[in-house]
Amino acid sequence: MMYYTSGSTGQPKGVLHAARALYAWRVCAIYWLDLDPRDRIWCTADTGWSKAATSIIIGPWSCGACAFFYDGPFAPADRLRLLAKHKITVYCAPATELNRVVNDDPGQHDLTALRRTVSAGEPMNPAVAERWQDATGAGISEAYGLTEALMIALNYPSEPVKIGSMGRPAPGCTVAIVDDAGHRLAIGEEGHIAVLAPNPQMMLGYWKEQELTESRFVESPEGRWFLTGDLGIEDVDGYIWFAGRSDDVINSAGYRIGPLEVENALLEHDGVQECAVVSSPEEARGEVVKAFIVLRDGLAASATLIEELQNHVKSVTAPYKYPRAIEFIDELPKTITGKILRRELRDKEWGR
Repeated sequence: MMYYTSGSTGQPKGVLHAARALYAWRVCAIYWLDLDPRDRIWCTADTGWSKAATSIIIGPWSCGACAFFYDGPFAPADRLRLLAKHKITVYCAPATELNRVVNDDPGQHDLTALRRTVSAGEPMNPAVAERWQDATGAGISEAYGLTEALMIALNYPSEPVKIGSMGRPAPGCTVAIVDDAGHRLAIGEEGHIAVLAPNPQMMLGYWKEQELTESRFVESPEGRWFLTGDLGIEDVDGYIWFAGRSDDVINSAGYRIGPLEVENALLEHDGVQECAVVSSPEEARGEVVKAFIVLRDGLAASATLIEELQNHVKSVTAPYKYPRAIEFIDELPKTITGKILRRELRDKEWGR
């Protein structure tokens, strides 16, 4: 089976999996989606994404669950109407979608059938997760996966959920935070999110790209680690926290700033609908933090609002992390699966 990556970092690449991947998707459906034949699951991912195998086709069917599918334009009100009409019990959607849907007043719909909400593909903002749970009674359980290694970290239904964390390693996966040489880092240290190979969830390789395949692995005394391309931190309970893409880190006057923390701070402001944070060139500091912001309806851009947003970020995170540049836009660039294309915004800033 072969899926193509979304192309959010470079050109799309064919990722080839062996037939064993089908069983790995079933394990994910059991231990993360928590499915059985009584369930109706709606995963809103595009069918060209490997997430469709996890949560639309192979995973749900292998558990005897009913997979609901809707191929129509995205509208938050339609999502809520269909969840209620078809008595969906498990709802799987990316964080960007849940952010839009929760702002459309879920309380006006009968969502009593909904028992579990799960999210993957991009980090969930804690403020959005709390609003969703308050509105529906169903908490959000994140997981972390990638086309090359499937779902490698899960929030299990039987364990406490730490909002904002991607969870703990999936069954059969050894996941760790390592340095560039593949050595494990201490608890709380930021490094590469890596999975130990061989592993039944691991791809056979990129299609006709052997050199590229080998470049994703690093040898260490513990074994051969596959570097996911993402940065993370592990806490004392074994939960893994996303810290950003390894190529998204902003280095401003010697300070390393992850865009996710700034985005989370901005999303806590009542006026921010969506946002994306990237680096922008600046002579004195080399680069600075720039935020692209979609405002909620009825709110107008102004210099006063820019200052208010900057002060808000300073108040909830380190002062040096605030966005020195803010641009208001009508819509953020996204892939067909709903991921925000930071790279497109970053390339525009750097004139690429």
